[in-house]
Amino acid sequence: MLPIERSRQQQDQSVTLTLQVEAGLFWFRGHFTDLPILPGVAQLNWVMHYGVSLLAPGKQFAVMDNIKFQQPVLPDSLLQLRLDWDAAKSRLSFRYSLLKEEGEQIASSGKIQLC
Repeated sequence: MLPIERSRQQQDQSVTLTLQVEAGLFWFRGHFTDLPILPGVAQLNWVMHYGVSLLAPGKQFAVMDNIKFQQPVLPDSLLQLRLDWDAAKSRLSFRYSLLKEEGEQIASSGKIQLC
């Protein structure tokens, strides 16, 4: 299940998406009961979905590298996802940022090798 896409800006080998993470997404069920947060596996799933469909068609996951989860993503968050594709290295870099009234906070980042 994907978040709601609020906007998309694409240039060459990069794309920036603004995503609304609705509280009703099944990813939040049971993760965790008292304080639901978006699992890292969901974030990586979305990176692969948007990265392959928008920047690297036909590519598949090979290896994760340098993945960092810095801030929890709570239900009803507004996220910005920045994807950069390096075709020469077959590397997809990503950065999720939480968009809040007080500013932007990096939620997670990393690189995924595709083949």
